[in-house]
Amino acid sequence: MTPAKKALLILTSHTELGNTGRGTGFYYDEMAAPYWALVDHGLEVSIASVAGGAAVPDPKTLVEPEKRPPMVARFMDDQHAMHLLNNTIKTSELDGADYDCVFLPGGHGAMWDFDTDMIGQIISDAWANNSVIGAVCHGPAGLLQAKSKDGSPLIKGKRINSFTDAETQQIELVGIEPFLLETRIRELGSLFECSANFTSHAVRDGNLVTGQNPQSTGAVCKLLLEAIDEL
Repeated sequence: MTPAKKALLILTSHTELGNTGRGTGFYYDEMAAPYWALVDHGLEVSIASVAGGAAVPDPKTLVEPEKRPPMVARFMDDQHAMHLLNNTIKTSELDGADYDCVFLPGGHGAMWDFDTDMIGQIISDAWANNSVIGAVCHGPAGLLQAKSKDGSPLIKGKRINSFTDAETQQIELVGIEPFLLETRIRELGSLFECSANFTSHAVRDGNLVTGQNPQSTGAVCKLLLEAIDEL
C-alpha cells in the first residue's frame, strides 16, 4: 500500500494588529477549508505555527455557530482537528522536504511573522523537493524569503497573487501593517495578477498556487488538489 502523501499547514502566531489595539491571528476559513480539502483527498495533514502550541485565530473569524462557514463548523466539531490546532508544531522543528504540500493560510498576523528566513527555508526546502506550495490572502508573505534551487527568489518570474495594496487601502491598514504585500511581491520580479477588491482570484503556476483574499479560498483549494494529483 502506497503511503499517504503528507501536507503541512503553517499558521501565524502574531496576535496584535499593529498599534490599533485590535487583535489578529490566522483566518479560520483559510485554514479549515484547505485542511479538509487535503484530508478528504487522502493526505495526512499536520498543522504548525511560528510559536508552536495553541494557534490563535483572528477574533473576526470567531462567529456564532449558525454563521460559521461549513468547513469551519466541521473543523470545530472535529476532535482530532481541534487537537492539532491546539498543539501545533513549532516551525523551527520542521523540515519542509518532509512534506508533499505546504500551505500558508492568511490572516493579518502573517504580515509580522511570515517574512522570515525560517519560513523561507521551510518553503525553499519543500520547493527543492518538488512539493506543492500554496498560500492565500496574506499567506504569500511566507514566500518572500523563499528561494529557488538556483538561489533566486522563488516567486521571480512566476504568476502569483495575494491580498492587494488596493484591498489594504480599502480596509485602512496602510501604514499599520509593516509593509504592502503586493508591492513586495512585485519588487521580487513576480508576474502579479489580481481581480477587483474582495472578489475571487486564484492562480496556479506549476507547483505554486496562490489566492488573493478570503473569497479565493475555495478556488485555491481546487487548484491545490490539481497540482497534488500531478506530483
